[in-house]
Amino acid sequence: MTQTCEIAQLGATVLRQQAEIVEHVDNPDIRQIIKAMQAALATTQGVGLAAPQISQLKRIIIVASRPTDRYPSAPLMQPTVMINPVFEPLSDEKEKDWEGCLSVPGIRALVPRFKSIEVKYADEQGYRIETQLEGFVARIFQHEADHLEGKIYLDRVECSTDIISESEYLKLFPH
Repeated sequence: MTQTCEIAQLGATVLRQQAEIVEHVDNPDIRQIIKAMQAALATTQGVGLAAPQISQLKRIIIVASRPTDRYPSAPLMQPTVMINPVFEPLSDEKEKDWEGCLSVPGIRALVPRFKSIEVKYADEQGYRIETQLEGFVARIFQHEADHLEGKIYLDRVECSTDIISESEYLKLFPH
């Protein structure tokens, strides 16, 4: 696999397939996928990436909240590689907010997500991590975890009128 990867776009079969569990974190192929994901994400205005988005059907995501032109009020955090991530909502409370996706350029949509979640994953060294995420970072996690199940954020939209173009979004919410 090359260091720079093309991000799969809506309609690509890989985005609708379920990703496989990573058995060995220290496998050289897994290390290469993580490096490729980090390189791909670094070249975008995105705040997260899932392995299927670079056509790798492995259960790996990166959550990388940071202020960007696409998400100017995003909290800053270190990019975090999460292997075999799972989550449980901490309450039934959901919140609708705007999302976009590197695999669906030019579109934004209002998506309901759990406000606070407990997540479990393995880090790059294979250590088991358990933590709680809230707000925007919890939203990123749920968005990326959906990619591992072959879902995209548009699948979660409650009403088609909640989908708008990026240009209209920027008119409604100028930065």
